[in-house]
Amino acid sequence: MRPRTWVLLLAALFALMQLATVEGRDTPDSKNYVSYALSLTGADKREAAAATIDHYCSGKAAMAHRAQLVDVVRFHAPDPAPQVFEECREQEWRQVEARLAAGDTAGHTVPFMPERFMRIFEVRPGYPLVLAPFVALLGVTWGVWTAGVLITCAGGVLAYLVLRTLAAPVPLALTGMALYLVLPCGTTAMRPMTEGLMLALTLAALWGCALVLGGTRPRAGLALVGGALVALFTVKHSQALFLGACLAAAGVAVAVRRRGRGMPAGRGPVALAAVACAGALGTVLVSRLLDYPSMSESVQDLLTDHFARPDREQPWAEFFQLQGNFWTEWARRQLWEPFLLAALAAGAWGALRRPAFGVFLAAAACTGFLNQAGHPDINIWGDRLITVAWLLPVLGVPLLLEPVLRRAVVPAQGAPVEPVG
Repeated sequence: MRPRTWVLLLAALFALMQLATVEGRDTPDSKNYVSYALSLTGADKREAAAATIDHYCSGKAAMAHRAQLVDVVRFHAPDPAPQVFEECREQEWRQVEARLAAGDTAGHTVPFMPERFMRIFEVRPGYPLVLAPFVALLGVTWGVWTAGVLITCAGGVLAYLVLRTLAAPVPLALTGMALYLVLPCGTTAMRPMTEGLMLALTLAALWGCALVLGGTRPRAGLALVGGALVALFTVKHSQALFLGACLAAAGVAVAVRRRGRGMPAGRGPVALAAVACAGALGTVLVSRLLDYPSMSESVQDLLTDHFARPDREQPWAEFFQLQGNFWTEWARRQLWEPFLLAALAAGAWGALRRPAFGVFLAAAACTGFLNQAGHPDINIWGDRLITVAWLLPVLGVPLLLEPVLRRAVVPAQGAPVEPVG
């Protein structure tokens, strides 16, 4: 079959697998994005609140039902889903009604939390804009699910395109796509959150880097990197800053390394560094002009449990103390179950096979650690903040396997053949 057929088959298989869990993927923050998307379709605050609350509480009820079925003590008890749904609905409406009655009706999101907290989501229109047409056409449940499948599959296709641009054989490019879908990247991208688009846009930027470094379509590659950073700004501006800064550092590192070896730096790394630096600086300037929430505000949000407590007088001292505690515990857990560490090591080893691109790949993966460092909360569900780091094994492991495939593809005469594709 043609490569595109295999790509479509992988995407279709992934979509079929996701039918096993249509509801129950939401996090508490998902309510903010869904209500934002509904407001973009023309729903007023109460309509958006009703649809969002019903969707969120249906998910909680579905999870309660599935948990009860496998509870060794209560599996024969009555279905708890109806009660869970009603209790959840009552609790959510109580909070929303109180804030609506107090006049908290500004912005696109429904006031599930204090206005100061909701401001964080008001400046992230990217994901709600993508989600809006799906919820308008298919309703909230199937609209959210369909958008998740398409966003996740788009990330998988981008992983395939990056590897093909790096001249990886078709089987290995398909392996990269499959890894993206089955590793935590795919799981996280399916949640109604910004991470799916963040991953896809990061891969788009890496594709642009591959195009520039390969010299095939440098202008298109630079435009792709710049466009990805602009789009990422609308999804989560802090991630646009991290990615721009890290890619700029990668470009400088590649150029300096080449100079140190007596080689010309090349236009590609320098141009990529310039575009990425412009993206990072543009993010800082525009976010200040638009009065977006700052890092200090994010730290206060973290330390006050979403502004439920008074602001800290010395937030940075507490923040850095928490950093030390967090990474110590994080390292302990990773050593206990070292799958991520092993995957990162394998990905880094494979990235060395494309040294210049490997530096940009490692830089993009580092944004996952920076994102996690900005939110050192060990209880955040599913390690979703660090998920961009998984792009290192997604792209690096297929490159690591390339010599194995080359040795395996042997003609009948016993001589090696050219890589597939």
